[in-house]
Amino acid sequence: MNKQWLSIFIAAFFEVGWVIGLKHANSVVEWIGTAIAIFISFYLLIKAGESLPVGTVYAVFVGLGTAGTVLADSLLFGEPWKLAKIASIAVLLAGVIGLKLVTGEPRDKGVKE
Repeated sequence: MNKQWLSIFIAAFFEVGWVIGLKHANSVVEWIGTAIAIFISFYLLIKAGESLPVGTVYAVFVGLGTAGTVLADSLLFGEPWKLAKIASIAVLLAGVIGLKLVTGEPRDKGVKE
C-alpha cells in the first residue's frame, strides 16, 4: 500500500471521529477536537486526490467512514446490530476494496496525460 492510500485510511479514521464529535460534543474542548479532526480528515483527502483519481478517493473515504461510523455507534454507543445493517456494510466494504484493487498507482506529477 502506498502513502496516498494510507492517507485515505487515516482520513477515514478522522472522519469517524468528527462525525461522532458532531453528534456528541458537549464542551469547548470536544468541539475543538472535532474541528481538528475535520481539518486533518479533509487535508489528507485533498492530498490523496492530488495523486489518485478523485472519484475513487472520495468513494473509498466515504465508504470507510460510513462503515467506521456504524461500527463505532454499535461498539461505543450501544446501537443494535441488524442483519440488514451487517449485509449492507459488507457490500459497501466490498465496493471499497474493489475500487482500491482496480485503481492504478498514483500518476507522476511531471507527466502530462
